[in-house]
Amino acid sequence: MLSEKMAVALNGQVNVELQSAYQYLAMSAYFESNDLKGFAHWMRIQYQEERAHALKIYDFIHDRDGEVTLLPLAAPSTEWDSPMATFQAALEGERENSTKIHELCDLAMEVKDHASLAFLQWFVNEQVEEESVAHDLLQKLKMVADSNAGLFMMDQELAARPVPPEASGVPGG
Repeated sequence: MLSEKMAVALNGQVNVELQSAYQYLAMSAYFESNDLKGFAHWMRIQYQEERAHALKIYDFIHDRDGEVTLLPLAAPSTEWDSPMATFQAALEGERENSTKIHELCDLAMEVKDHASLAFLQWFVNEQVEEESVAHDLLQKLKMVADSNAGLFMMDQELAARPVPPEASGVPGG
């Protein structure tokens, strides 16, 4: 059974993941409206992944006899100066999410909740990957700078991103 303190913190993380999903959906809309369909596709998959992460925590709370309390979401940002600025914002969001996950791990250790700590390790590893991918794409955008040809090539590359099983709505992802 979850402690009240851990349940409150995990519910907060459900909100963080859903807020992140909402932000990625707004980024997808931004790219769609700027005719960068590959970038929009990539961001839409990020939206699906963040939503899946929220549901993973949601299910864990229930599995541990906790109560899920959904919190309100803030309106996401909807405008960026460039694709590079959008990916910079995405990277910053992932870094903030990593900090939140680390704080949850610290809390799990503090309250000696070994099950939550083990569960959260998946998110620690996931955040390393999330930050790395966002950083790499930001670096590529810096390389292409204002090159329309480079942006076109990146758009084509991002359009080919497959939907991972955990983001496809497959149960157990």
